[in-house]
Amino acid sequence: DYVNVRLEAIRAEYQKMPAFHHEEEKHNLEMLKKKGKDIFHQLHLSKTKMAHRREILRGTYAELMKMCHKPDVELLQAFGDILYRSESVLLHMPQPLNLELRAGPITGLRDRLNQFRVDITLPHNEANSHIFRRGDFRSICIGCDRQNAPHITATPTSFLAWGAQTFTSGKYYWEVHVGDSWNWAFGVCNKYWKGMNQNGNIHGEEGLFSLGCVKNDIQCSLFTTSPLTLQYVPRPTNHVGLFLDCEARTVSFVDVNQSSPIYTIPNCSFSPPLRPIFCCIHL
Repeated sequence: DYVNVRLEAIRAEYQKMPAFHHEEEKHNLEMLKKKGKDIFHQLHLSKTKMAHRREILRGTYAELMKMCHKPDVELLQAFGDILYRSESVLLHMPQPLNLELRAGPITGLRDRLNQFRVDITLPHNEANSHIFRRGDFRSICIGCDRQNAPHITATPTSFLAWGAQTFTSGKYYWEVHVGDSWNWAFGVCNKYWKGMNQNGNIHGEEGLFSLGCVKNDIQCSLFTTSPLTLQYVPRPTNHVGLFLDCEARTVSFVDVNQSSPIYTIPNCSFSPPLRPIFCCIHL
């Protein structure tokens, strides 16, 4: 299940670290297991409450249908009680749960990844105000709809940009600054993906290995592609790292500020040369 996948991902990172991290690894794994059990317990309680409320609503509905056939005077006399009970049921409906599995920081994670650090550049004709270089030229900024920015367009519009670099073998690491934005995605793509998805029109996820963030109503959700998978981790709010291992055929994402792994896409069907890709969408 998802908790076990997270546990294995953390164990895999610690296997690459010095042995003196053993106590930290043990602590982080135990905390994650506890959080997983707590979420499972909350889901079970929520399911029970929803089943109970469903029966109450069914009973209220049946009673309302029966009242429709009563005389007007009798209907008015009973209406107040029915209305009160209906409102009470709605007020006590189960609320959405926080399903985020927050992992503890892994000491030295960024230092290890920085051994493979590369600078990603964007061709001048592909850069725009939504995907741009930071002033220190060490990472890319990406994002639409920052919390303090107005909508630029009333219709859905996507912006795509590809990095100038290509990769065929080896290990590489770079970072993207996402800030407090949402409706973004970035990763790497196969050589044929750019030709299939020109002009901001995205046709499926085949050949795309990315992490994305979308806003649904009042909350944001993270997902990865190949295959499309929801990630139940806290939304990163500053820097996100990408580690590409061509030989292992994996793409890993890291919450830099929390020093913790987000997800590793395994068994990637790479078709080199691979190219960095950045996307944001106005909704």
